[in-house]
Amino acid sequence: MENILFVCVENAGRSQMAEAFFRKYAPAKFNVISAGVTPSSQLNPIVVQVMKEVGIDMTQQSPKSLSNEMIETSSKTINMGCMDKESCPALFVKDVLDWNISDPKEKSIDDVRKIRDQILKEVLQLIESLEK
Repeated sequence: MENILFVCVENAGRSQMAEAFFRKYAPAKFNVISAGVTPSSQLNPIVVQVMKEVGIDMTQQSPKSLSNEMIETSSKTINMGCMDKESCPALFVKDVLDWNISDPKEKSIDDVRKIRDQILKEVLQLIESLEK
């Protein structure tokens, strides 16, 4: 099994969406997890709502803290984007793919839908590249 790790700052939106899409569309030979450098206490409720619109229930997911073990055991790590350099996950992880996706925090529902759709596109491309 290959481990895929999606990382962002709070693990409340982007990386959670990526984890959910990857879990839905990737073959069973992959394990997937998401984590944050400074995890939030809960998922962004608008993120949960826009994922429900595309048939994905995220109500059982919760933010997780990035650990050394996650980094060491992942075969591919994807950084969703940084709000600031001090908390950027890419500082803690080497050989990271950086998608540079906007943080859905405090964005309108329409903006969060655009972010969701961008993440879906990136995840599907990632799955395709991993299968080659």
